[in-house]
Amino acid sequence: MKTFRIGGVHPAENKLSAAQPIKVAELPKVAVFPLGQHIGAPAKAIVQKGDKVKVGQMIAEAGGFVSAPIFSSVSGTVAKVDTIIEASGYAKPAIFINVEGDEWMESIDRTDTLVTLNDRLELTDKEIIDKIKNAGVVGMGGACFPCHVKLMPPPGSKPEWVIINAVECEPYLTADHRLMLEHADEILVGVTLLMKAVNVKKGYIAIENNKPDAIALMTEKAKAYPEIEVVPLKVKYPQGGEKQLIDAVVGRQVPAPPALPVSVGAIIQNVGTAFAVYQAVMKNKPLFERIVTVTGKSLKQPSNFLTRMGTPMSQLIDACGGLPEDTGKVIGGGPMMGKALLNTDVPICKGSSGVLIMNDKEASRAEADPCIRCGKCVSACPMGLEPYLLSACTDQQMWDRLEKEDITSCIECGSCQFTCPSHRPLLDYIRLGKSTVMGIIRSRNAK
Repeated sequence: MKTFRIGGVHPAENKLSAAQPIKVAELPKVAVFPLGQHIGAPAKAIVQKGDKVKVGQMIAEAGGFVSAPIFSSVSGTVAKVDTIIEASGYAKPAIFINVEGDEWMESIDRTDTLVTLNDRLELTDKEIIDKIKNAGVVGMGGACFPCHVKLMPPPGSKPEWVIINAVECEPYLTADHRLMLEHADEILVGVTLLMKAVNVKKGYIAIENNKPDAIALMTEKAKAYPEIEVVPLKVKYPQGGEKQLIDAVVGRQVPAPPALPVSVGAIIQNVGTAFAVYQAVMKNKPLFERIVTVTGKSLKQPSNFLTRMGTPMSQLIDACGGLPEDTGKVIGGGPMMGKALLNTDVPICKGSSGVLIMNDKEASRAEADPCIRCGKCVSACPMGLEPYLLSACTDQQMWDRLEKEDITSCIECGSCQFTCPSHRPLLDYIRLGKSTVMGIIRSRNAK
């Protein structure tokens, strides 16, 4: 069975909510929409206090080419355009809407009727990309890169395959798993739309083999699509990383930046993105809701929710039995790449794949000991870097050395810190070093 070649670790899976069907979360009383829900320029608010909005109505337009519009997930009245402390911990502009009823835009097809590409043969690649762009679809795996930008590769690049990331290698999270079990047909149509958008003849759906039910179902459904192949993969973190996934599925390795996945012929999209593409193109439904896993060892009922954007995380936690008494941290995302939240009022956004409640024991960090030069972090790094060196250079502010050591190739997966027997905060230092070096590079290129 396939996997990527360099590094990787095997954290405990803890897929506590894997058997829980998707439940529809209740509407919030006030929905909050941060304007920076994607990589690139923040969206620009086009509503103001007092405006009435419907579900699926655009409330913020794209702020540039690498950007995406934002749509209301609720109907009601705009209360204000203000700031909120979002998952990053920083105050960011946001639109606040008081929820009143649940009135949808009439243009959205709310039926369950499956619409395939054979039903819409007139669709061109440009029309598909435009619909995706206008629906605000971004990468649903957490990076939130605007989907339409990936489907418009730079001149000289020739896509050969679309690879769907259904790996969900992050511990605890099960949103993608449940999505495949409950919406396999729509996902496959979404894959065909992505393939037509970039004019490729082969698509892969990569799934780790800890999801045998999803592999079996998707394989059976894919028999109707000879151009799409389901690829089971060995369980190894961080297989969901673009470069690791390409290596595992087609055996090609992406060079260091500025090389992109399309440089070796691959267009990568998350399985949730494929589903959102189906809804955008075939159902005229903008991206305003997503599946969110709410989980934790002390949580009464770990669950998967179909959640409207703007819903506070506290509401989902309450729906799972409330915040446990032994809570140590609340993580937005999974334990490896997620971020600890300052409070639980943070709203669900396009990239919110999960909410993890860690108990005191899990959340506590062991005191760091001196590096023993064991090299485990080097063996674990999926990018072939030397994390101990990058960490030490950051501590000494050796920015030129860090750039030469290719720190910008780090994918911030946390494998180094996870495997360190001395409990050194390697990733914390490397993130600081990487952001500093990237700032230096941007300043240099701007001159």
